[in-house]
Amino acid sequence: MWNPVIGENSGKVWKALKEKGPLVASGIKKATGLDDKNLYMALGWLAKEGKLKFENKQGLIVVSLNS
Repeated sequence: MWNPVIGENSGKVWKALKEKGPLVASGIKKATGLDDKNLYMALGWLAKEGKLKFENKQGLIVVSLNS
């Protein structure tokens, strides 16, 4: 039921990170137009697949594509 939506949103997140580079959650939301619920489901999906890297920079979680 949710898998097609999560997969589509994951593609939006991946594309935003590929085009813009590392971003915090608010930057990903702005680039994709996703709300919190859909953003975090997409991040979880991509993280489970090993496609993301998370770094703590000055108290902010910065998300980037795993190279």
